[in-house]
Amino acid sequence: MRSKRLISIVVPAYNEEEALPLFYGQLKEVLDTLSDDHEIIFVNDGSEDRTSEILERIAEEDPTVHPIHFSRNFGHQAALSAGLEKARGDYTITMDGDGQHPPKLIPELIRLADSGYDIVLTQRIETGKQSSFKKWSSETFYKVLNKVSDTQTLPGGADFRLMNRESLDALLSLPEYHRFLRGMVSWIGFRSVILPFEVPERLAGKTKYSLKKMFRLASDAVFSFSMVPLYIGLSAGALFFVLAIIEAIYVLSFWISGKGATLTPGWSSLMFMMLIIGAVLMIIMGFIGVYVGYIFQEVKHRPVFICRSSSAKENEDRNQ
Repeated sequence: MRSKRLISIVVPAYNEEEALPLFYGQLKEVLDTLSDDHEIIFVNDGSEDRTSEILERIAEEDPTVHPIHFSRNFGHQAALSAGLEKARGDYTITMDGDGQHPPKLIPELIRLADSGYDIVLTQRIETGKQSSFKKWSSETFYKVLNKVSDTQTLPGGADFRLMNRESLDALLSLPEYHRFLRGMVSWIGFRSVILPFEVPERLAGKTKYSLKKMFRLASDAVFSFSMVPLYIGLSAGALFFVLAIIEAIYVLSFWISGKGATLTPGWSSLMFMMLIIGAVLMIIMGFIGVYVGYIFQEVKHRPVFICRSSSAKENEDRNQ
């Protein structure tokens, strides 16, 4: 039986000219078996290859496809946010366009949402295909984040999820500039369920998520959802204050007992303590600086993304 609801699919894409045609074919095959009432929102995140041209060609042939083109590369989280803002569906599904979020799982996502869940999350099952560094860094990241944050984030979680209209509207009400959507989705609450899945190989090309981008995402996650770094600095300062008091009592004990002459001035130990205290102060100032920088970004109220232009199809519809 065909559903009467509108299903929105949001797909960020950055330099995916090889994978997009294959992914679109798989996605369309699945959607056509579910409902005629769907939309596919591709977000071109400032690609430098033929991604823009391919998306426009697909949109000309398929009226359900709506491309968004960024003026430059704003990042994966910004691309997802742009697609979510445009989505009109009763259910909205976000997924990557490289094939590692398999479209064949979409019917199961919808089935779970129909059973009463507001959000259907997915969790990657480790199959040994990941590198040791990738596996270790992912496990460490989620352990640290969940230790320092009041908001628990699903380990091995992916930006492959379904949200109903109510939960999506709640997510869109969050105005952050530095966005970590996995944490934001967890923070808003709502009834959710987890669907594990095995990650298939990429359809084509190589991953665009560099170590630098992963570090930036981890930084946004920690500093957006935790005050622990500030508390670490305060704790370190308090610890060294206590050590300073102990040192003072120790030195005074020599003078009180009349053994002050036996004290040998220690230049090296003095310099060591000065360096340690200086390091603690620099760490504290660094943490404060990061938070001030985040506040600075927020108060400027810059948009999370800027669209270069509407798709040719939308321009034509507007002129008509």
